[in-house]
Amino acid sequence: MTELLDTSPATAAKAPQISEMFQKFALAFKTKTFEFFADDDENTATSAADYDGFSLLDSAEDFITDQKVIILKPDQPDRPDQPDQPINQTQELPPKSTVTKPKQTVKLKPLNTQLAQTLISSTFATVSSFEASYLQLQTAHVPLNEEGVRIADEALVSHLQRLSDLKQLHWDLCRNPEFGADLNIGSCLEAQVQENQSKLRVLGTVSDHLQEEIDRKDNQVLELRKKLGEIQRSNAKLSKRLSARWDLDLAANSVHSDVRYAKTGHNRYALYSYVCLGMFHGFDLEGFGLELEKVTGEINSSLKLLLEHVSSNPLELISRNPSCEFAKFCEKKYQELVHPTMESSIFCNLDHNEAVLNSWRSLSVFYESFVNMASSIWALHKLAFSFDPVVEIFQVERGVDFSMVYMEDVTRRCTFPGKTRMKVGFTVVPGFKIGRTVMQSQVYLCNSDFTS
Repeated sequence: MTELLDTSPATAAKAPQISEMFQKFALAFKTKTFEFFADDDENTATSAADYDGFSLLDSAEDFITDQKVIILKPDQPDRPDQPDQPINQTQELPPKSTVTKPKQTVKLKPLNTQLAQTLISSTFATVSSFEASYLQLQTAHVPLNEEGVRIADEALVSHLQRLSDLKQLHWDLCRNPEFGADLNIGSCLEAQVQENQSKLRVLGTVSDHLQEEIDRKDNQVLELRKKLGEIQRSNAKLSKRLSARWDLDLAANSVHSDVRYAKTGHNRYALYSYVCLGMFHGFDLEGFGLELEKVTGEINSSLKLLLEHVSSNPLELISRNPSCEFAKFCEKKYQELVHPTMESSIFCNLDHNEAVLNSWRSLSVFYESFVNMASSIWALHKLAFSFDPVVEIFQVERGVDFSMVYMEDVTRRCTFPGKTRMKVGFTVVPGFKIGRTVMQSQVYLCNSDFTS
């Protein structure tokens, strides 16, 4: 190998001292390159080259200008006996030899089938026991039972330790099938019995929890039955007071005259009709009969009012804003339904321990019942006007033939005496039409020979 170092021709004047320094450094660097490619056994020659190269930096007289310096480098010989010797990049490497290791044959020893089955059964049995203990731990938290939590926690730890031991035993058996020949881990039948017992524990825990729920519901039913009995006794007491001062037959006849009732006591349907038709009067109007300042006629407005109303308690709504539209609706409907004479008749025979004022809001039970009824009808009205098209309301006229498409018998009688064609005596609850869907109107039916 050869390298050519071309020194730039100097001028007549001597080169500056700094330029001479860089020229000497370049020459020394190329001399060191010669040292890198030299052989280890040519240490003497290399040392001499190093001495000559570095001496050029120390002596200005040895530098020859206007000359071309040629440095001869020997080619790298092939020496496979010296692996640590640096190899030239242009040198071709010998092909790598492939060493083939002999395959080791693994002898598989037969596993004890009975022991393996017993191990699997024990694993499933331990998992079932862990599940049962975990369920007992959850049950002991609600309500909190510290002793039950402690016992279930200890059982869980023991089952986890058992699973760890079975895992280690499985690894030992895989390495040495004769390892577990003398181990006493029970039989498959014992493991199955343990698994079934754990499942029974789970079912027992679930059964106890369900029984507690049943007992709690039974207690709630008893409390509600007591409240229902109190309400029924209060209604009976109020009914007796009203009957003592009112003639219900005369009151029913003033609502719907000349109606032949099928049974005694059916005159109450005339009073129901009076209340329902009165409350639904003006339902087909967007303002529900109220003199409102602005009627939008928009569906979104009715839906917004509906959501605002159902999200609040009606009693709290009236007390918080007595001038709201719903409060005006309640006041208007009360004045339409309850005559001053009727109001005085209701409030005059109250117990002395009840404070009665001059307003219909004095009697809390009556007031709450009326407001809740008005709230349901008010919400239904806003819901009807949120549809497109708007829900229609209808009632059946007196004397119309009964039709099962549009009507429903309020008494729910299956057969009619004399098998005569029945006609409508009066409408109790109006019906509704939502598109092509009809919600039947509840009517009281009479024989066809009643007085028109």
